[in-house]
Amino acid sequence: MPGPMPGPEEDGEGLDEMVGPMPGPMPEEDERPKRKRRKKNLPYEKAYLDALPCSEMYEKSYMHRDDVTHILSTGSKSDFVITASRDGFIKFWKKGKEGIEFVKVFRAHLTHITSMACSLDGALLATASEDRQVKIFDVSNFDMISMIGLHARPTSICWTQEKGDTSSQLRVAIGFHTGSIHVVDHLSATATRADSKDVTTEAIFKGHRAPVMAMAYNQAAGTMVSVDRKGVVEYWRMVTEAGGTSFESFPPDATGFKYKTDTHLFDLAKAKCTALSLSVSPDGKYFACMCTDFRIRLFSFATGKLKRVYDETLEASQSLQDGGSEAFALEDIDFGRRLAIEKKYQAALQRLASLEGDVTNQDIVSTPNAVFDESSNFLIYSTLLGVKVVNIHTNKVSRMLGKVENTERFTHVALYQGVAQSVASKAKLSTAIQSGVIKGIEADPTLFACAFKKGRFYLFSKREPEDCDDVTLGRDIFNEKPVVDEFLPEAEGAKADSKLAKEAVLHTTYGDIRVELYGDKCPKTVENFTVHSRNNYYQGVIFHRVIKGFMIQTGDPLGDGTGGESCWGGEFEDEIDPDLKHDRPYTLSMANCGPNTNGSQFFITTVPCTWLDGKHTVFGRVTKGADVCYTIERVKVDTNDKPLEDIKIQSVTVTN
Repeated sequence: MPGPMPGPEEDGEGLDEMVGPMPGPMPEEDERPKRKRRKKNLPYEKAYLDALPCSEMYEKSYMHRDDVTHILSTGSKSDFVITASRDGFIKFWKKGKEGIEFVKVFRAHLTHITSMACSLDGALLATASEDRQVKIFDVSNFDMISMIGLHARPTSICWTQEKGDTSSQLRVAIGFHTGSIHVVDHLSATATRADSKDVTTEAIFKGHRAPVMAMAYNQAAGTMVSVDRKGVVEYWRMVTEAGGTSFESFPPDATGFKYKTDTHLFDLAKAKCTALSLSVSPDGKYFACMCTDFRIRLFSFATGKLKRVYDETLEASQSLQDGGSEAFALEDIDFGRRLAIEKKYQAALQRLASLEGDVTNQDIVSTPNAVFDESSNFLIYSTLLGVKVVNIHTNKVSRMLGKVENTERFTHVALYQGVAQSVASKAKLSTAIQSGVIKGIEADPTLFACAFKKGRFYLFSKREPEDCDDVTLGRDIFNEKPVVDEFLPEAEGAKADSKLAKEAVLHTTYGDIRVELYGDKCPKTVENFTVHSRNNYYQGVIFHRVIKGFMIQTGDPLGDGTGGESCWGGEFEDEIDPDLKHDRPYTLSMANCGPNTNGSQFFITTVPCTWLDGKHTVFGRVTKGADVCYTIERVKVDTNDKPLEDIKIQSVTVTN
């Protein structure tokens, strides 16, 4: 209600005596001197952009036998590209003058690879897996040189060395699910477990209290950056002294702040998110986090302050589409399809980031990342629209790669810049350039990208494909046997999705609600709920009707109780079973507007509601999370029983 209104004018007599003289009249808008804003620009921007890929379509794609999850480029140091798939295989590819050539494949691990990292000189590769093994490869000779056994499940891996000592032995930093980070000399740890007492060259950083999600090494500062699941960001470095090895947190010579509270490093924890990936710019001035709230945060390394936050949430994408910007808008049908895929991808990432126990291969998807170019002026990352090339100084999207590719949702990316040459030809090239015979050879910058649920990785260069409609020209290379599932009709894939779930967990903003489902007694209702859940139909849907002492209702994508349909489209019939009644609280039942009008909406009772028997289909009951239902039931609502503060379903996990 509006507050009390002021009294008549005469009640305000003497008011100006209390407040003093009033300011004079303001000048008209046109008369005010306009302050000139200095336009931000990047000197030599065109030259920097010329050293980056610019094709709108991917030029080539190559296959793995399973979904590709990781991709790395060693750059022009050794001219190699390494890819990894969900089944534990890694492949080595050699960068040529144009494109890449296959070199070798390894069955590196028995299960999926959790993390993969290449040393800064491009000579060594380390992979960590759920099989509790770390394997080290010599990149130039594409051969495995050592193996390290682990005591716990690894979550992240990175190469590091002591500051200012380029001759010091490279070490492997291994982040664990327990929160500890073991820094190991991979040569001395070859024949023993990484946590063995025999390994004298191991040191343990204990700055985290939650699973380590991502790590990166800042070579310029000689400092590691790590992020755990709770969003805690740490700077640290290993120091070897006469008395042994120790760790230095937030080294004064690498940071420009005294207290962590003077920075924005708590921003992730405040937002209740964590980093899916972490990368440091080549000049060491910035680091970028791709976060679970689907925002890319760009930090200044020295100050710990946020420089930029790029919003790539579903809401931001929808707002961009509604704005009608020609550079970013898509056709409505195309955008709708991409949005549906994006919902599935984001739900899969959130589920993966929150898993506590052992992770299965089916849970694994390629995580998104953001990479810097060689000049440290551009940040490159994948989005719903394609791969964005963002100028971090002008805060503008300079390029968009793959926008026209409407069947791939690109995820993990790696950038190659430079001229690919063999060792011998590099020596000849250097001699020729110095003698003035030639001025140089044109570079072939290439962006490599994985895609969501794709057994391929994609190459963007400066060249467009010759003819993407002509399969004989080989845009998509079949270097592996095609998987039979790729050729099955869509209906066959839908059949797998329709397997009835026995249990579901509603992940809401107020907590988790676990329910058991009665697929044996109401199969069609449970199938509808199962398919909607697996298709992320309920993601972001609010509890639009809450009545204390009765029930809580949700499932309407419109949020007002008038929307929603079944997974087959339209409505479907009731499945009333005499043994399933509303005779107890926390019963899961379908909402309708009359007999046989079921769609997507459902409700959970909070008291016995026997008058609903025979009118609504009971298809489950709450087994855990009744306290969450109780809390939701007691929130403040408006006159239409809609909560004043939105309570959302973040995702629904179903199990067979």
